Amino acid sequence: MPLHRGNSESPDAGDGGRRIAVNPFYGEANPAVRMTEAPPKHRLPDAPLSPSTAYQVVHDELMLDGNSRLNLATFVTTWMEPQAGQLMAECRDKNMIDKDEYPRTAELERRCVAILADLWNAPDPSAAVGCSTTGSSEACMLAGMALKRRWSSRNADRYPSPDTRPNLVMGVNVQVCWEKFCTFWEVEARLVPMEGERFHLDPQAAVELCDENTIGVVGVLGSTFDGSYEPVADLCAALDALRERTGLDIPVHVDGASGAMVAPFLDEDLVWDFRLPRVASINTSGHKYGLVYPGVGWALWRDEEALPEELVFRVNYLGGDMPTFALNFSRPGAQVVAQYYSFLRLGRDGYRAVQQAARDVAGKVAEEVAKLGDFRLLTRGDQLPVLAFTTAPEVTAYDVFDVSRRLRERGWLVPAYTFPPHREDLSVLRVVCRNGFSEDLAALFADDLRGVLPELRRQPHPQTRDKAAATGFHH
Repeated sequence: MPLHRGNSESPDAGDGGRRIAVNPFYGEANPAVRMTEAPPKHRLPDAPLSPSTAYQVVHDELMLDGNSRLNLATFVTTWMEPQAGQLMAECRDKNMIDKDEYPRTAELERRCVAILADLWNAPDPSAAVGCSTTGSSEACMLAGMALKRRWSSRNADRYPSPDTRPNLVMGVNVQVCWEKFCTFWEVEARLVPMEGERFHLDPQAAVELCDENTIGVVGVLGSTFDGSYEPVADLCAALDALRERTGLDIPVHVDGASGAMVAPFLDEDLVWDFRLPRVASINTSGHKYGLVYPGVGWALWRDEEALPEELVFRVNYLGGDMPTFALNFSRPGAQVVAQYYSFLRLGRDGYRAVQQAARDVAGKVAEEVAKLGDFRLLTRGDQLPVLAFTTAPEVTAYDVFDVSRRLRERGWLVPAYTFPPHREDLSVLRVVCRNGFSEDLAALFADDLRGVLPELRRQPHPQTRDKAAATGFHH
């Protein structure tokens, strides 16, 4: 998200900035007699507006946003049932942090943590600890903080010192929040690069970057670049072997922003969670495949030992003890309530059906893309319901950025982006299939993709000059 600056427009006619154009029908006055005064854009108006006028002014400007249902870039939930929306509206004024004032909301949060601990096979779900967050980015920050604090406690005899700097090992494909964590908490980021057709972390390459200053290794269950799962079990096995050789005992955090709400239902035989003793913590985004509107995330630790006690703040409510561990303070309880609603509403069978439908749609879109002959598929949506594809070697008239631009003209938001080191030569399109992206919408998308190709094939060459600015990469 860009940083928004103040008004960069030149002031005009004593206004201090451009004014918003207002249709005279929006005012309460007779439009034939006089127009309602237009409010300024970049300073507070002198007088209030009527609520209907204020609403219409904002509503009209927001019409220029893209249609979220046609946004195939985002993993974030764009559709929920009306009943869920009603519950969220009823709870939007409840401050989650006031657990003594809103004890039932706090109880629903506690139940969600217990449900996730059971879903992720914690050895003792009643002993697992966790909390809600504003999303996976905050959850990752909390998990990283716990890893660093555990490491620093074990190395108190030599840290802090100028000669000792903690490091975190992860694939170059991690979400940007991990780079933020390393910058904010002064941790060296050690990145495993992509190589050839491997687009995520390699366990052996990760182990080779570990040393006595490694606070942990991050495994991603569902890479945002192509939707593939990283081999968490193989990573843990490689770290087990490292311990046998060197005595280094390095924990693993699983970033399951998307996959932790897909794999438990569709890939039950895949071992990636707390069944692996080396997995200390897991995060997920409730507002992605958890099927809740933004923003809610979850961070869980396998037991109290994995989360240092000094990082936990305790709040007393109704005579009981409520631990809290989060970066944000005031935030609405609506999303947590909606998460519990989704758990209650769908159950295991319901989540399995929804996620399977998304995976089926992804597979059908992949089939249609393959039939066109112009593209090479990197992934087919058989892990996360996500497919990534690039232009075939023989296609020289256009590139993926041209395709993205042409699809946008038809309302589809499909990101095109270049991969990180060492595969900067590879540029792809990515389609995220979510609940609400139905087979009918998928068929319309395939038709539109097919429809833009004849004109693209007639181009003399790709039109993209600045690939970095061509389109955004949306995690």
